[in-house]
Amino acid sequence: MRLIRGLHNLRPEDHGCVATIGTFDGVHRGHQAVFRSLHDVGSQLGLRSTVITFEPQPTEYFRPDEAPARLTRLREKLQVLQACGIDTVLILEFSRRLASMGAETFIDEILVRGLGVEHLYVGDDFRFGRARSGNATMLRDAGELHGFAVDDMDTHMIDGERVSSTRIRQCLADDDLETATALLGRPYSVCGRVAHGDKRGRTIGFPTLNIPAHRRKTPLHGVYAVRVKGLGDTPVEGVANIGSRPTVDDGKQVILEVHLFNFDREVYGMHIEVEFVAHLRNEIKFESFDDLKMQINKDVIHAQEALEKR
Repeated sequence: MRLIRGLHNLRPEDHGCVATIGTFDGVHRGHQAVFRSLHDVGSQLGLRSTVITFEPQPTEYFRPDEAPARLTRLREKLQVLQACGIDTVLILEFSRRLASMGAETFIDEILVRGLGVEHLYVGDDFRFGRARSGNATMLRDAGELHGFAVDDMDTHMIDGERVSSTRIRQCLADDDLETATALLGRPYSVCGRVAHGDKRGRTIGFPTLNIPAHRRKTPLHGVYAVRVKGLGDTPVEGVANIGSRPTVDDGKQVILEVHLFNFDREVYGMHIEVEFVAHLRNEIKFESFDDLKMQINKDVIHAQEALEKR
């Protein structure tokens, strides 16, 4: 999969493609259905399938304090896009220039002259350009003028409800991991590189892998039974805390810590994937480290029981 950061990095071979536009947070089953259609049309026409997305996401640019927690960081999103068979991802920096770009300029500069789009997939509610002035109708009119087709992204339904990133966030907030898995088409997970922490876990007998979350917010909080991929041929089971560590921190930073069962290797610098299997409890601020140690003992037992069932 070819990754292009900005229009200035386009090559002549990138011109002429089938494309879709969106943030695609979570890359859920609805998104995946669009990518399958995109791939099929591209194969029929002999064109590359291209996903156009934005960094930061538009809501993060306009309302950084109110933007919802991301389901996937960019690296995680790209991994799923590659698994979906997408040929090219164009990342546009959502900056003042892009935010102020008129809808007609967006079509001309990005879709027509930049990518030479021949087939475009968008949702009926898609808005683009300055003050969200562009819509699907404008794109269809432009397609007739410039010679590209525009198709709707069909709404993907599960259990009579629309699959959406918002719905998945709510499932995670409600600790409904089973429904979140069904909507995503895979268990919810967080990826990251193991970093050095303060090593306080070792002092109470529970060493942890520390994975910087690199995000302002997290869609889930608390203690979970987990499986960790990337440390060997098979996943390693453990218990994880994701949140703000109220007993030892000021609660202002998102932290992911994982205690692995029967594991004593040093793996600093390795990139791992933490798959959330079952919610055990919410975060609690303990009066002492002895109280914390007693609770972690219970968490380990509960996590092992939950993992045996799944």
